[in-house]
Amino acid sequence: MPNLHQFDAVFLFANEAIIITNQRGEIERINPATQAMFGFNEAELVHKRIDVIIPERFRNVHHGHVEKYHIKPKPRSMGLGMDLFGQRKNGEEFPVEVSLSPCQINNKQMVIAFVIDITERKKIETQSKNYQIQLEKEVEDRTLILQEAIEKLENTKKKLDESLQKERELNQLKSRFISTASHEFRTPLATVLSSLNLVERYIEKNDIEKQAKHLSRIKKSINNLTDILNDILSVNKIDEGKISSNPTNFSLTELIEDLIAELNLITKQGQKIVISPVTITEITVFQDSKLLNHIFSNLLSNAIKFSDINTPITVSIKEKGETIQVAIKDEGIGIPKPDIENLFTRFFRADNAGQIQGTGLGLSIVHQYVSLLNGDVECKSELNKGSDFTVTFPKRFK
Repeated sequence: MPNLHQFDAVFLFANEAIIITNQRGEIERINPATQAMFGFNEAELVHKRIDVIIPERFRNVHHGHVEKYHIKPKPRSMGLGMDLFGQRKNGEEFPVEVSLSPCQINNKQMVIAFVIDITERKKIETQSKNYQIQLEKEVEDRTLILQEAIEKLENTKKKLDESLQKERELNQLKSRFISTASHEFRTPLATVLSSLNLVERYIEKNDIEKQAKHLSRIKKSINNLTDILNDILSVNKIDEGKISSNPTNFSLTELIEDLIAELNLITKQGQKIVISPVTITEITVFQDSKLLNHIFSNLLSNAIKFSDINTPITVSIKEKGETIQVAIKDEGIGIPKPDIENLFTRFFRADNAGQIQGTGLGLSIVHQYVSLLNGDVECKSELNKGSDFTVTFPKRFK
């Protein structure tokens, strides 16, 4: 093998393509690696512009770069931060990395370009990038699945907390019910027993007036027990979903008049339930008569219970288009303002109810029954001046 100048040895046997160009951008010399990389032989490239191995879409821009480089030439990588491409004889484009070094050859300013085909590196970079994207997507998917799992766990926890809260409330209601029911049953039962003993004595003495008085007390206590049991049964049926609206056509006016006539028999001394105005138009509705009867019976019984002797209780009926309003107004002890918002809660009793008998269930049942009729009930009250309960419901149940 002949001895070669060191530069010629590097030039001929380098793996990188080495291209020497003049200031006009014309190729002066190429090494064998350049021929192998671009597919041209030496005769096809020497004395041709460097553009021949650059994709056509970059040629105009490249002319400007060549001119700028020769103004202030220095060793550097070409196109820092840019993707560079070469073009083979067959028109195939491929990614390259180019380093430039200015030099003087035979007193001429030349540029030596070292070109490396980075196709494989780009493939690896692309694969790595795609792998990274895939990993990020998998992480995102896993994160989403984890978030969904956390949300489900939080929802489950929320439901469990709600169930526990309901369980606690139910236990509290049961405790209050047992306490209230035992107290409310004890009073009328004690009255019945004591009155029966007294009736037996007055029978022996043949005191008819006192017999009648205590028989009346027994009857009243039995009625109280019946009311308590009815409330308890109603609450139980509501909780079990056994109460529903069964509408029929009937006279609302007649229902209220019959109820008033019945309750006027158990009013206190001087109390009287009246309809205002005295003469009202016949009103026919398509609703559940049993539920309405229970609602008005409860509200009127409360008006009697919480009003003094010699006070009126007024019932007014208004027909407003397809809606009916029935208001029951008394002049009783009234309800403290802070208590009104809790009035329809189970077992709730206003602070001023005192020793007046009651379970605290009646108004909660009224509220639920009115809801079953697609209606609404509201209360306006002033302490020591009375209460006004207004029940609003559609004339025809839908």
